[in-house]
Amino acid sequence: MMIKRRALALAALPLLARPAFAQSAWPARPIRLIVPWPPGQATDLVGRTMAQVLTERLGQPVVPENKAGAGGSIGTDTVAKAAPDGYTLLAASIGPISLGPLINRAPYDVERDFAPIATFSGSPYVLITKPDFAAANARDFVALVKASPGRFTYASSGVGGAQHVLAALFAARAGYEALHIPFQGSGPALAALLGGQVDFAVETLAACGGLMREGRLRGLGVTTARGTTLAPDLPPLGAAAGVENYDYTGWIGMMAPAATPAPILERLARELEAASAQPEMRARLALIGVEPSPRGPAAFRTMLAEQRAVFEPVLRQLGIRAE
Repeated sequence: MMIKRRALALAALPLLARPAFAQSAWPARPIRLIVPWPPGQATDLVGRTMAQVLTERLGQPVVPENKAGAGGSIGTDTVAKAAPDGYTLLAASIGPISLGPLINRAPYDVERDFAPIATFSGSPYVLITKPDFAAANARDFVALVKASPGRFTYASSGVGGAQHVLAALFAARAGYEALHIPFQGSGPALAALLGGQVDFAVETLAACGGLMREGRLRGLGVTTARGTTLAPDLPPLGAAAGVENYDYTGWIGMMAPAATPAPILERLARELEAASAQPEMRARLALIGVEPSPRGPAAFRTMLAEQRAVFEPVLRQLGIRAE
């Protein structure tokens, strides 16, 4: 009887080893990186950089796939419902992860459906107008818009996106009223601003930096209280406008479906963190218009909880909801 039991145990060893072997062989085929925004958005630009880094480091193609719509929630939900096998990843950002679910009824639950991997960069936002706008600085901008409630319009990349929320928060703190006009991404929103269809926007430096350098748009201030080394000539928006307690920075990183094996998540986090530390990568991110902001899974998860604690009562108090 003992011999038979030992034989059965030995026969089972190859079967027990197969799952561990399958994980150690990851990745064995190309990986999809879902970007829940159109091309040209900050998340798209950084997502493509992450995909290139991982392609080089993992030895398999990491292929960006734009899946835009509904303020980033369509592509985000695609990843939430994907198989947790390491072959479908999300280029995650503050809008559809930290802000959108507090405003709209999202088809996913961030804590339940996603595994944080790493943040890769921070994304300053800028209050922008056309160069011929009547106000040339943030304080005059607030005075002008406040004097004509509801007359001025602002663009965003979609309801519940960071551009919408940060613009609405600034309006509430500054005490003016303006009409929100949502678009399907930063590209269409910026085109509307350039075409004179809207009056202003709060947009990522990554998306609008080139247009400001060309003189086609004017930046009145950045949403961070400390300013940014990427655009040292732009003042902190809150201080420049005389608005207190206005200090917000976006983030861009990577997430996977919940239940993705821990060794895969750990490998991805290590590779992204190592890439973030390289001077050439920091320079590449600066050219995009974002700052390196590496966080591993634990720090990423803590940051998400902190952002929810900050934004949830503020949005409720200000009554910012889906339009």
